[in-house]
Amino acid sequence: MRRFLPLLLLFTTLSAGTVNLALSANVSYAAADLVAAFGKHHPGTKVRVTLGSSGKLTAQILHGAPYTLFLSADMKYPEALYEKGLAVTKPVVYAEGTLALFSKKPRDFSKGLALLADASVRRIAIANPRSAPYGKAALQAIRSAELPAEVEKKFIYGESVSQTTAYAMTAADVGLIAASSLHSPKMARFEKRRHWITVDPKLYTPIAQGIVILKKGAHDPETKAFYDFMLGRESRAILARYGYRLP
Repeated sequence: MRRFLPLLLLFTTLSAGTVNLALSANVSYAAADLVAAFGKHHPGTKVRVTLGSSGKLTAQILHGAPYTLFLSADMKYPEALYEKGLAVTKPVVYAEGTLALFSKKPRDFSKGLALLADASVRRIAIANPRSAPYGKAALQAIRSAELPAEVEKKFIYGESVSQTTAYAMTAADVGLIAASSLHSPKMARFEKRRHWITVDPKLYTPIAQGIVILKKGAHDPETKAFYDFMLGRESRAILARYGYRLP
């Protein structure tokens, strides 16, 4: 079996007293704050975070990856794991994600998503809609806006929404990204209505993000503690600061 390595935020190696967390990439910007806040209440517990698209993380779980807790960017993947007996808690929504249209260069955002049809926009970064819920929502928003079909020929796909943000900063002219990424320090210099706007939430199905305790964490008190923390008031306040809607 392929060895699974975290993409970011490796806090410790696996050991007793460790939460092995599979985390959808859109939460990467809030992850450090969430782990730090949890650590204040549980100083003896280590948290090991692996980031990726929800689809990729689910595939790893299906192939035996040793995660104990899964925070997905939508409900589809944790529900599938629950039905297969690989999750021991019924999936619940812990936050709702939102989309933003972003450009590293100032643009006329008064056009809304119609900006994507401009000749000056040659490459559009979106997350892969086959594996990343934010990509699915981005595609849905574009189609709901009834833009010309040629717009989709401009797509370049990120494996996850965090990779999509990187593409929007480098290889693409604009990107449909997680609004949460705009709250990261590296994005602080970009201004609303000059570099980004939020996408009308009426154009896509709410991105209900789900959490489940996995079978490998069924009897682990540290995993249960982090699960309870994610559904509590303190984590909700952190998520709200990063642009998430709360159920």
